[in-house]
Amino acid sequence: MARDTGPRCKKCILIGERLFLKGERCLSDRCPLHKYPTQEEKRKVSVYSVQLREKQKAKWIYGILERQFRNYFSQAAARDNPGEALLSLLERRLDNVVYRLGFALSRPQARQMVRHGGFRVNDRKVDIPSYLVKVGDLISPSEKIKEKVRSQLAGREIIPDWLSLDRENLTAKILRLPTEEDIKDVKINPKLIVEFYSK
Repeated sequence: MARDTGPRCKKCILIGERLFLKGERCLSDRCPLHKYPTQEEKRKVSVYSVQLREKQKAKWIYGILERQFRNYFSQAAARDNPGEALLSLLERRLDNVVYRLGFALSRPQARQMVRHGGFRVNDRKVDIPSYLVKVGDLISPSEKIKEKVRSQLAGREIIPDWLSLDRENLTAKILRLPTEEDIKDVKINPKLIVEFYSK
């Protein structure tokens, strides 16, 4: 592999599609994905491999380790539609919401900004990326990063329907919980993940 292919790019190559782990670079000519064969091209894959890959893809997109991901699945498994419930939990993470609002260019950048105390929820500093937002929560950047957030937001036009954003005052509100319909841009098949953990 080329020397400019870092660990995040290797994950995309392994999965065989862009996971957008490096923000704008994933949309540029510098993305190495098209240079390398996907796993399907290398060998025939089993049903188990497909299910495992889908779980890995979800973990890598949202930046979650195995133990935490399993905890999310345990919560989701108790609900009527565990696949949709799992995606909803992942989307409600504060770092993901910051990314969805356009306050960060990628989820890894959003996670770092949250960890450094860059955001407030209901006017209280929250520095835990896995914090789950609730309906009615208000999210805003701290004064020290407002200008950075404003410049990054300039290029983001579409905000998910379950969020509202006041671009002038840089404040956002959780209108409702996200559904599977809201998350179609994240190409994850939750049914495969449910099947993987149900074995």
